Formats: sequence, structure tokens, C-alpha cells
Amino acid sequence: MSTIGDSSGAGDNDIDNETGDSDSTVAKQVSDILDSNGSHDERATPLSRDMVFDVLKNQRRRYALHYLKQAEETVQLSDLAEQVAAWENDTTVGAISAAERKRVYTALYQSHLPKLDDAGIVDYNQNRGIVELSTAAEQLDPYLETNTRDDISWCKRYLVIAGVGLALLTAAWLEVPPLAGIGDIGLALFVVVAFTVVAIAHTYDARRTPSTGEQAPEIADE
Repeated sequence: MSTIGDSSGAGDNDIDNETGDSDSTVAKQVSDILDSNGSHDERATPLSRDMVFDVLKNQRRRYALHYLKQAEETVQLSDLAEQVAAWENDTTVGAISAAERKRVYTALYQSHLPKLDDAGIVDYNQNRGIVELSTAAEQLDPYLETNTRDDISWCKRYLVIAGVGLALLTAAWLEVPPLAGIGDIGLALFVVVAFTVVAIAHTYDARRTPSTGEQAPEIADE
């Protein structure tokens, strides 16, 4: 009887130990999740203007961000270094030398990617050699994107005003009613005011969405 009792007691202790271990594991998992959420919230903090300019003042970092934006997924550091080296040397990935590749790889590995990771702009796993953009990187879009399309749209606006002004002046010269009674000074004043309004709007738009002033390089198909 005592043997049975002792065996039962030992079983209870084993169950208690297993339950304790299970509770500890669950608690650790919950803690990890909370820590992960906290880290994510911290990375979502708005970037200061000084931080943005400090990050983007280096062309190699801008090239790295351009590549990550186009990839839209986790990439290998080796692939990133190859493409950045190709852009820097104005050539293709297949044409870069081993020295050019190594120089860019080392700089990204030791300096640029850790800096971007500390700023919360990328998620960089140095041990595994993988990197991807974080949600905070979206704050850089107005600075990384070029204004080529916007400039084209503004050019069209100027052309429209010039065309309308020329049409009005021609109609007045031909004395087409009701423009026959409007003097040249009045028509000229209208055109000048129209150009002034559009120019002010263009200036405001350019200052509201600044950019690096460079064309985003495209990943060439091999």
C-alpha cells in the first residue's frame, strides 16, 4: 500500500512540474508577442525631418531604398549589394567586378543597413543577411519619388494658359465680339495674372513634396 501511495505522490509531482513548465512556456510566448508589438509600435514613430535628410543624403542608402521599394519583399544582402554596385557604376549586375561588389557589400553590411535599421526604416537581420522595408519607410516616399510626372502636368497647364492667351489676343486683333471692345492692356493683364497664379501654385506644390531630384533607377532584366 505504501508503494502505491508513494508512486501516486510522485506522479502528482511530475504533473505539477509539467504544468509549471507549460505555464512558463506560455508566459514566455505572451511576453515575446508583447515585446514584438512594442517594437513595432516604436518603429511606427514618425521620422523627424533631420533624420530623413540625414538618411537620404547618402546616395548608396538611397539606392538601397530604391531597390527595396521595387522588390516589395525580403531580399538577400548579396542581391542588394550587387544591384547597388551596378547602379553606382552605371552598368549591369553581370558586368560589375568582384571588387566593386565587395566594396558595396561591406559598406551596406557594416554601416548603411545598421543605420537604416536603427532609424526604424528597414528590418535588417545581420546574422542571416536579409533585409526588408518597415512600415516607417512609407514616410520617405515624398522624398524618394521624383516629380517627373508632376512637372509634365504643370507644363501642360502653362501650355494651356499660353494657348488661351494667344487665342484671346488673336480674337481681339480680328475684332471678334465680344473681345473687340477689350483693349490690349486688359488682355495682357489677364494673361500675366493667369501665369502668376499657376506659377505660385507650382511653387507651393514643389515645396510641399520635396524630392532628392534624381530619377529612381530601374532593376534591369537579366
